[in-house]
Amino acid sequence: MLAGPPDREFDALPVDNMEPQSDPLNLRPNAPVVQEAARHLPNKRSLMQTMGEKYPAWVLDQMGIEVMLANRVAMGGGVQPPRFHWVPYVDALLFPLDNTRLAAQNSDRKAFFTLEDRLRQRYITDAGLPARPAALADYLRQVVTPTLEAHKRGGAIAEKFEAAYLRSLQFDKADAAAAARIYAQAKPSEGDYKVLQDYLFRYIAAECGRLGMAVHLHTMAGSGSYFDVAGANPLLLEPVLDDPALRKTNFVMIHGGWPFTREITALLQKPNAYLDFSAQDLLLPAATLAVTIREWLEWVPEKVLFGTDAYPYSDQLGWEESGWIAARTGRQALTIALTAMIRDGEITRARASELARMVLRENARRLYGL
Repeated sequence: MLAGPPDREFDALPVDNMEPQSDPLNLRPNAPVVQEAARHLPNKRSLMQTMGEKYPAWVLDQMGIEVMLANRVAMGGGVQPPRFHWVPYVDALLFPLDNTRLAAQNSDRKAFFTLEDRLRQRYITDAGLPARPAALADYLRQVVTPTLEAHKRGGAIAEKFEAAYLRSLQFDKADAAAAARIYAQAKPSEGDYKVLQDYLFRYIAAECGRLGMAVHLHTMAGSGSYFDVAGANPLLLEPVLDDPALRKTNFVMIHGGWPFTREITALLQKPNAYLDFSAQDLLLPAATLAVTIREWLEWVPEKVLFGTDAYPYSDQLGWEESGWIAARTGRQALTIALTAMIRDGEITRARASELARMVLRENARRLYGL
């Protein structure tokens, strides 16, 4: 987050718009880990004021993190390379038509689609157009591709989909002619609209591959009491990963698919599939996460990435505290997993050190070309 005025561009879909949920223990203000993080990050408000644009990098120093991938609608002062690399949001481009029916499904989606409609109009305006083009081919040529190319010029190394908050991750193959016909309708049926969304997702993914950007997807039980957990199962992405037209695109399954951690393990065999364990190291104890990390390291270790999900969940649990907790727990979980592998004779201590550097640093450097 920026250190200046109130910042609302840290997420395309801020979770503070949601109805209350039963919060996991580590997200509660009185949780021991939250209180411990507060003790390690005292006086953050006064420091933010005195340090100004140097504050975000100072926060990274407290986490022990050199480079952060910043999921943001737009970058800003103090959040710039080389410490921060941009990962913007593109879900809004999937839903170019009237979203009234989708918004009516529940209060969370009503708030989310209002935000997505606003962001999509921003992308259309940035493309120099007064309104959405009437034909799908023009929408792709005049809005979608220019938006992705503008992000790439702005320093983006990946594009982020929060689609699991809006629909299922089952993006089927769709015929271009059918998608064009549906795009021309004012209010297509929900089934027809999904066909258009599926087509747009695969088009965006292919363009990301052409531009050398990875595709990030939320794959985990998400925030909010209406979140569709089954719709976030990473196995739903297998047809996308198997599409020969998308093999030049690298997909990173953010948050490691919890609770579908074994399903996501099998997907690591796909040449363009990666995962990170962000958020799991915030929400789960180190010993619990270590079991999953060990399974991943025993399968395809060069596809496993460290992450935090540093996020402003509440006044007590800001991006500073959540990032600090996740960074510490992630390292602890990795240490437990590697130690157990050494004790069981699977790896040497030298190999354990190599695997640690891969997960914490080298896998990401290679994937993103850092």
